[in-house]
Amino acid sequence: MAGKAQVVVFASQKGGSGKTTVSAHMAVQAELSGAGPVALVDTDPQGSMAKWWNARASSVPAFARISVPDLGRDIQLLADAGYRLIIIDTPPAVTSTIAEVITHADLVVLPTRPSPHDLRAVGPTVDIVQMQGKPLVFVINSATARARITGETAVALSQHGTVAPVTLHHRVDFAASMIDGRTVGEVSDTSRSAVEVANLWAYLDDRLMRMRASDPRDLLDRPPRSTFEADILSPATAGMSGQEVEENEDALENQPGYALAGSGAPPPPPGPAASANSNWDGIDRRKADSGPPPGKPDRRRASHQPFGRRFTA
Repeated sequence: MAGKAQVVVFASQKGGSGKTTVSAHMAVQAELSGAGPVALVDTDPQGSMAKWWNARASSVPAFARISVPDLGRDIQLLADAGYRLIIIDTPPAVTSTIAEVITHADLVVLPTRPSPHDLRAVGPTVDIVQMQGKPLVFVINSATARARITGETAVALSQHGTVAPVTLHHRVDFAASMIDGRTVGEVSDTSRSAVEVANLWAYLDDRLMRMRASDPRDLLDRPPRSTFEADILSPATAGMSGQEVEENEDALENQPGYALAGSGAPPPPPGPAASANSNWDGIDRRKADSGPPPGKPDRRRASHQPFGRRFTA
């Protein structure tokens, strides 16, 4: 693909999947990483990408106003103008527009939130991509830290395509940075969100590089990825172990009804607590009719009964 601009299409039938946010972040990160010049294309009638770009103070990445019927011609014009990467945002629906745009894609990225509704919605988009024989990468977006459903989503998606080994977690700074046309990396390049964005782009850039290689022997000159061992690990482990929970992130194990990632069942309730009061009254019991601890008399008092019928002397 020497001398040809590479086209990355971000597509998702489900609204609210973070497609525009992810595509904007990838475009900016590509410029910061030296993969530009980058051109953004917005085919969504809502124009969310265009509104974000109009709020930017920076002129890069460039924004190209093109029409879908002339997409092939306009892509070639952008390539002739020196643009190396074209990122296209699509509408959140399965339409003829998406099918037409995907025909020009070198890589299709499908952002997906870890939820049953999003998983059910990816089917039609995956069908279009597979019918056209295009490479597909799923990106798990807006995930909750240490949530077991994130791993379950990765396993389900892996049956239909490649799942990126980097998970983007739900944090306020993603939305806050988009207000004035910036990205998390432009606000703070050391934040956790910025690191995730940089790692995700590094993975996508590596995929694109391998597509550009006209001869497989060209890959021998490229140094191995320092994150290769992390990349081959299941993305189910991303963000679920070995990472601290941010102050503004409520750890999932603190929420009722959830277990830690990797366990098959909720943690068992704690056993009877040792009471400092010798007149043990049974309030600390966790098992029905288990009686007081060894050596303690059964002195349950009616005034301590939280519910039910009072005992009478």
